Order: sequence, then structure tokens, then C-alpha cells
Amino acid sequence: MTIKVGDRAPDFVLKDNRNKEARLSGLRGKRVLLSWHPLAWTGVCANQMKALEANKDLLASLNTVALGISVDSVPSKNAWAKELKIAETRLLSDFWPHGRVARLYGIFRDKEGFSERANIVVDGSGTVAWIKVYDIPELPDIEEIIWFLED
Repeated sequence: MTIKVGDRAPDFVLKDNRNKEARLSGLRGKRVLLSWHPLAWTGVCANQMKALEANKDLLASLNTVALGISVDSVPSKNAWAKELKIAETRLLSDFWPHGRVARLYGIFRDKEGFSERANIVVDGSGTVAWIKVYDIPELPDIEEIIWFLED
């Protein structure tokens, strides 16, 4: 079942690309952009994560923390972040149990073994405020997310 606007966002703890724990509930009081990408080391996913990094200060000014999430392992996410020169945006690994958090949010693609490409905004109280699922080859429009956050 896919999560819906108004639902309580399932809490989770995942390791980031630096092997540090990230807990959704630890970000209460801030909005959190969960930016799901199918797999690291692919072009559209790279551009999706670069857009988060390029807009980090603007997102912060809107009281929003962006987290990039995929089923890739921590070492893979770390090498990829270095390759992309992503220094501040945390890239989370939903590697093991494989896709567990994507399944909690109802966006895991069993056939392919990875998540949908999706953006989910969680408000400061932990409620889902916005969701958009994209076609796998589609690059999410960061401006659309910013417009939502500014509104």
C-alpha cells in the first residue's frame, strides 16, 4: 500500500554514505524531502542528487532537509557521492534488509528490486505533506518541489 498525503510517515533509521545513522524522527521540527532514486551510478539518478546538493542552502532556508535514498550499499553510496562531488546532502542506503524502507512507504518495485523514483515531503510533525512518483527515466523538477515548499 502506497503512503498518502496526511498519513503519518513511517519512522526509519538508515546509514548514510558516511556510515552514520539517519533517523527520520530525529529531524522533527524540520520538513524532510525524501528523494528516492532507483540506483546509484545512473545518469538521471545522478542529476536528481546533484539538484539536491545544488539547492541545499535554498532548501535549508525553507526549513527543509533533503535525503537521497536508494537500495545501494553504503560503500557504493559513498563512492558515488565522491564522484558526484556531493559533500553535504546525505545519501541513505536502504540496502539491508533490501528495500525495507521503500516497502514501508509502498514504493518498492519487487520485479526490479529497487524503489520508484519519488519525492515525499514530510512536515515538521512527521506527517506526509506531498508525494510525487515519477516515471523511472524522468528527472524530477526541483523547482516544482521548491514551489510546494514556498507555498
